[in-house]
Amino acid sequence: MQYLLLVYTDADLLDKLPEAQFNTEMRECLRAADARMAQGKVLGFQQLQPAATAKTVRVRNGRATVLDGPFSETKEMLAGFTLIEAESMDEAVRAAHEQPWTKYGSIEVRPVGDIAAMRARVGA
Repeated sequence: MQYLLLVYTDADLLDKLPEAQFNTEMRECLRAADARMAQGKVLGFQQLQPAATAKTVRVRNGRATVLDGPFSETKEMLAGFTLIEAESMDEAVRAAHEQPWTKYGSIEVRPVGDIAAMRARVGA
């Protein structure tokens, strides 16, 4: 089954991190992701640009609005994601524990839905 690891970071915590330590954490994260990709456990991963560069689009009652930045008012912002293949939620949670970013935010582990089944259900 596929799981999406949504990486949220707290900019205040990352800003306090010495550059050398950040670089070490990032190198290790990339090394581990590359190794898991070679094993077929990581299907893809990407870092996102800062939340300040985002736009939030919403349509309510036929009226569209576009807002600067993310919608949520929180210290932790979505910073990246990793799509993995795991046998269970427990295995996916263990994969999240291996990422250094849990020290500077959190990682949400979410099962990926079956889009083929949804296509069939809605006749698309």
